[in-house]
Amino acid sequence: MKVILLQDVKSVGKKGDIIEANDGYARNFLLPKKMAVAATAENLNNLKLQKSNQEKVAQEQLEAAQNFAKELETKEIIVSIRAGEGGRTFGSVSSKEIALAFKEQCGVEIDKKKIQMEENIKSFGVYEVKVKLHPKVTGILKVKVKEV
Repeated sequence: MKVILLQDVKSVGKKGDIIEANDGYARNFLLPKKMAVAATAENLNNLKLQKSNQEKVAQEQLEAAQNFAKELETKEIIVSIRAGEGGRTFGSVSSKEIALAFKEQCGVEIDKKKIQMEENIKSFGVYEVKVKLHPKVTGILKVKVKEV
C-alpha cells in the first residue's frame, strides 16, 4: 500500500516521503496514529502544492537574508569598554554585547548565537564580525571598540 508520511518515522522515512508499506503496517499503525495518509490522487496533489509552497518560502527567506547581509556591511556598531592604565581593557566584548549594541543603535534584533566570533574582543580598534543569517548566507558587521 502506498502512503505519504505526515511526519518522520524512524527506519521508514521522512515527512513528505511516498513509501510502499505493508498493508497491515499501514492500516494498523501508520494511518490510525496519523503518521501517514493513503497516496490518493488528491493527497498527492496536496503534497505537491505543499512542497512548492515550502520552496517558495525558503527562496524568500534566502533573498531576505541576502538583502540583510548587504545592509549589514554598510553599518558600523560602536561598543565602549573601560580601560585601565596603558590602554589595557577591563574585560572583553562578547557576542551578547554586540547583539545588544546593534539593537540599540540600529533598532533591529540579532540573535547572539548567530554572531560568530572565534574569541571575545579584548582590545580597542575596528573588527569585522561574521553574522550567520541563513545556512547559505553570512554577513559581515563592523564593530568599533572604543574606550569609555
